[in-house]
Amino acid sequence: MKKDWRRSSFCLLTVVFLSFFFYANKGTAEGKDLTPIKTDQKTPNTKADEDLEIIRARIIEDLLQPAVPVAKVEQLISTIKPDGSWPGINYKDTTKTGFEHRIHLENMLDLARAYRKTGSEFKNNADVKNTLSSALDFWIVHDFICENWWWNEMGTPNWMINTLLVMDPDLTKKQKIEGAKIAGRASLTGVGARAGGDFVPIAGMVCKQGLFQKDEAILSNALKVMADQIVLTPSRGINPDMGFHHRTDNVTSIHTYGTNYVSSFSYWMVKTAGTKYALPAKALTLLVDYYVDGISKSMAYGIYPDPAARNRDLSRRGEGGHAAGTEIPENLLLSTDYRKNDLEYLIKVRKRLTTPDLTWNKYFWHSSYFAHQRKNYYTSVRMYSTRQFNMEVPHNEEGLKMHHVADGGNFLSRTGKEYVDLFPVWDWQKIPGTTVVQKPSLPPFKEIAKKGKTDFVGAVSDGQFGAAAFDFKSVHDPLSARKSWFFFDGEYVGLGAGINAEAEYDVATTLNQCLLNGGVVVKSGAGTKTLEKGQHQLKNVSWVVHDSVAYLFPVAANVNIGNTTAMGSWRDINHQASAPVEPVKKDLFSLWFNHGRKPMAARYAYMVVPGINATTANGYLAKSGVVILSNNPNLQAVQNRVLNTTEAVFYKPGTIKINSNLSLTAESPCIVLVKMGTNSIERIAVSDPTAKLATLQLKVTTPIENSGKNWRSTWNSQSKVSTIVIDLPTEGYAGQSAVLEFAARRP
Repeated sequence: MKKDWRRSSFCLLTVVFLSFFFYANKGTAEGKDLTPIKTDQKTPNTKADEDLEIIRARIIEDLLQPAVPVAKVEQLISTIKPDGSWPGINYKDTTKTGFEHRIHLENMLDLARAYRKTGSEFKNNADVKNTLSSALDFWIVHDFICENWWWNEMGTPNWMINTLLVMDPDLTKKQKIEGAKIAGRASLTGVGARAGGDFVPIAGMVCKQGLFQKDEAILSNALKVMADQIVLTPSRGINPDMGFHHRTDNVTSIHTYGTNYVSSFSYWMVKTAGTKYALPAKALTLLVDYYVDGISKSMAYGIYPDPAARNRDLSRRGEGGHAAGTEIPENLLLSTDYRKNDLEYLIKVRKRLTTPDLTWNKYFWHSSYFAHQRKNYYTSVRMYSTRQFNMEVPHNEEGLKMHHVADGGNFLSRTGKEYVDLFPVWDWQKIPGTTVVQKPSLPPFKEIAKKGKTDFVGAVSDGQFGAAAFDFKSVHDPLSARKSWFFFDGEYVGLGAGINAEAEYDVATTLNQCLLNGGVVVKSGAGTKTLEKGQHQLKNVSWVVHDSVAYLFPVAANVNIGNTTAMGSWRDINHQASAPVEPVKKDLFSLWFNHGRKPMAARYAYMVVPGINATTANGYLAKSGVVILSNNPNLQAVQNRVLNTTEAVFYKPGTIKINSNLSLTAESPCIVLVKMGTNSIERIAVSDPTAKLATLQLKVTTPIENSGKNWRSTWNSQSKVSTIVIDLPTEGYAGQSAVLEFAARRP
C-alpha cells in the first residue's frame, strides 16, 4: 500500500514540475501559445503495426456509432458562412462561463460522421466535406483559447482528435498538421494531467493522437501511464475506502471525475483487448472493485447517483436523478470475469430486468460520506471534518449555493426521482438533514469552500447496519451541534443535541425538502388531517406522511411544513452561458424544526420510515422496538430491540446500559455497534471518528476471555468486567470500523 502511495505522489510531483516548466517557457492562455512541448508535429506515418491498426479501426467504428442528425446536417450545410463560421455562435466570448465555441466543435464531428458513416445519406457527399473543411480551416486560423484550461487541454483536443480520426483520408496536409497540434494540447505533461480524475481521460486522448499519427511509441507510453494511475492512494485517485478524490481538498469526487476515470480506462480495456497493447489485468481488478464497491454504492439501488455525493454538477440542468447506464459494467465484463455476478446484477437492475434486492451499509471514511441501502429505500449522510473541505470550489461559477450541502446532508430515495431538477427552486438553507442558520442570503459563492473545524466526524458499520456522527461546527455560521443518525432495516433515526447559535436569525433542522408528490397527512393533538397547499406551523405533531414516507416524533413536536410552489432559475445557481435563464416552477414538500433565534442546548429527535402510509404510521413507533437510549451532547444512542442491535456515539468516555445484565463502557470517544445473540454478544463494531487512535478499549459486564485477529479480551471475575483491547485500522484505513465477531456462548 505504501509503495503505491509513494509512486502516486512521485507521479504527481513530476507532473507539477513538468507543467511548471512547460508554461514558464511556452506562455499562457493569454498568449495563445498552448502547443505541447513536442512541437515537431508530423504527418501520420503511412505504416503502422497490425495491432495499432486494429485499435484504430475499433476507435473509428465507435466514433461512427451515433445516429446522423439529418436535419441538423442539412442546416449546417445551408447556414455556414464563407469564412467557415456559423450564425448564432458567440465566437468572441472565451470566458469560463461562455465559450459557445463548443457548438462549432460538435458541429464538425456531426459532419464528419455524416460524411463517413456507412448507410448515411450524406456518405461521401461533397457539400458535407466542403462544409466541414471550411469549418475546420476557420478553427485552425483562429485557434480559439478559453480562459478555462479544461477546454484548452481536454474539451477542444478531444473534439478535434475525434474529428481528425474520422476524416483522416480526406484532410489536407495542413489540416492534419495544425489539427494535430491543437489535439496535442491534451498532454501527459499539461496542467490538467494531474493525478486524479482528469489524468486517465487525458491519457486516452493521447492514445488517440498516437493512433492518428500511427505512432507506436505515443500509444504504448500513454497506455502504460494510464495503467500506472490505477492504484490505491489516500490522496488524488481511488481511496482505500473505494471512494475517489479529484483534488487535495479531499472532497468526494466519486461522480463526474471518479466515474470518468473508470469509464475511460474500461473503454481502452475493450479497445486494446487481444492486442499487444492490452492493459494489465491487475489494474482492471482494482477498477472493478472501485466500480462495484465505490461508485455503485453511491447510487440508490446502484442506479441513481446520490445527490449527497455530487458537487457543482447538481447545478447543471438534466444531470441529476437520471439512471446510470450500462456501458461501464458491460465494458468491464468484456475485459474480465472478475466479480462477474456483481457486474451482471448492475446491468440487470439498470435495464429493469430484475428488482433490486441488495441490503448493505457503507462508510467512506476518506470523504466523510455514509450510505445505507435497503430493498425499498436508499439514504445517505454527507459531512466534513478537519481532514477535508466542506465542498469543492465553485469552479467556472457553477454550484453557487452549495454552502450547506455537507452540513449533514441526508437524502432519502425510494424511486430515484425525489430530487430531479428541483435545485433551481430549492431553499439552499433547508437541505435535508442539515442544521442551518436561516440567513437573509447566502455568503458569496467564492466563500463556499472551507476546511472543517472538528475532527470527531465519522461512522461505524458492520456492513449491514451502522451509525454516523457529526460534531458539527458550521464553517459559515456561529453555530454548533452534535448530530447523529442510526440506521436499521425499516427505519432510521436522526438525533441532535447541544444546538447552540449566536446569530440573530432562526436556526432550522430540515428533515426533507423534495418534490411534492401527493398529499401531506399530519397527526397532531388536533387529530389527523390532509394539509391544504401552503406554509404551515403545527404544534404537538406525532407524525407526518408524504410520498409513502413517514416522519415520526418520539415526543410530539412543533414542526414547520411547506407544500407549495417554488420558483427560481438555473442561472441563479450556475453562471455558465448554457444555464437557462427562464423561470422554473416546482411543487416542493419541506419539513423542518424551527429552533428559534440564538438557541441554547436545543435538541431534536425523529424517525424516518420509508414505504408506509398514514394508516401504518399510526402506532408504528410503539411496535418498531426502536428506543432512544440517550440524546445529549456527550452520548447519543439508539436501540432496535427487534434486531437486538444498539448503536452509540460516545463524544466523551462513558457508559451505556444495553440490557438489565449488560453495560458497555468506552474508555475513549468512539462510535460503537453491538449486536446481541440469544444470550451473549454476537458482534461489536467500533470506529474512531478522529482517525487518530491506534488502539481503543471497551469494557463490558459479561465474560469474554478469547481473542481475534484485531482484538483481545480478559475477564475480571471480581469486578465482573471484561476488558477488550482493539487494534484499530491505521494509515489509509484510519477511521474504518473494526468488527469483532464473538462465538455464541451456551446458556
